[in-house]
Amino acid sequence: MKLWIPGPTEVRPSLLAECARPMIGHRSDAMSKLHDRIDPHLRLAFGFAEGSGSEVAVHTCSATGLMEASLHGTGCRVLCVVNGSFSKRWAEIAQVLGFETVVLKKAFGGAASPEEIERALVEKGPFDALTLVSNETSSGVRTPLAGVASVMRRHPNTLWLVDVVSYLAGMPVDFDAHGIDFAFAGSQKALALPPGITVFAASKRYLERVRKGKRPSYYLDAVRVLDGHRERKTPATPCIPLYFALAQQLEDISNGTTLPAQDSALRGAAAWTARYAKHERMYRTTADWATRHGLEYIPTPEHRSWTVSCIRKGPLDVAKFLAELKKRGHTISNGYGDLKDISFRIGHMGDHTEADLERLLAAADEVMLAGAAR
Repeated sequence: MKLWIPGPTEVRPSLLAECARPMIGHRSDAMSKLHDRIDPHLRLAFGFAEGSGSEVAVHTCSATGLMEASLHGTGCRVLCVVNGSFSKRWAEIAQVLGFETVVLKKAFGGAASPEEIERALVEKGPFDALTLVSNETSSGVRTPLAGVASVMRRHPNTLWLVDVVSYLAGMPVDFDAHGIDFAFAGSQKALALPPGITVFAASKRYLERVRKGKRPSYYLDAVRVLDGHRERKTPATPCIPLYFALAQQLEDISNGTTLPAQDSALRGAAAWTARYAKHERMYRTTADWATRHGLEYIPTPEHRSWTVSCIRKGPLDVAKFLAELKKRGHTISNGYGDLKDISFRIGHMGDHTEADLERLLAAADEVMLAGAAR
């Protein structure tokens, strides 16, 4: 059975095998070497500039934990762009933490324009932080980072916090070039690992700000986790099996192991760029398939994700469509939240191949031509 939901996604057997390695102590030299394997490739994943002063770390929690951790110490006023279920969650976390939270709300399936974000920052500010989900897994909406970056440069006192959960390893983050202050992702999306750990990056500016602020948490203190990662002394026992898998996957990506044959000789940043190009091709293949069947995407073309396609159901019965595909060895997902039963989602991310995608879409053709999902 091939897993095409928007996370957790398919995991290669070789990576699952890494999770079964003999256990090591988290204060051992072996663990320090594991960190050493991870860090240089994680910097490539976030697209750090040469000589960057930004830092990376790994934490054993879900991405929701990093939503909370990112806010500690940033200040008291936050602007949250809400255009889907997960951006809504981030705003709710800010409210629970006692932040004065202003929401810039868009319909599920829409994206806030740079102009709308600028207007909110000017008319309702000042703000200590802005939260943005760059790729809404719930709706397949991608918010281009470059446009928001141009706005944030005019608001240097506002920290920019970005959820790249289903963006990282599928699309280029360019953390420093865009002036992002904090970004995080879960292991179970385009990194194509089992769920259970998060990776994140923090700018020098972010760390200078939050070190001075109140951080009423121990486990979800991003500074504590970053310091522990740098010093090879994690604040608590980490999920060591997933560290093994992460190290191997990052090395495989940087070494071209996961790329199509024509790109497999690429290394380093070039290999990561080729991985992004593969994801874009998979999105375009899926979009062409949808067009052939007269099906429409939820997002507009300029806001479509390269990792998650969210498609209106048209004449299909979503439950029947999913069930028929499952009979043929493929699992895709219903819509999420407000979009449930009016759309379906295909998670074409991670280590899925273009040949695998063609097989999935051929199975979908078979279901639709047979009229089995109406």
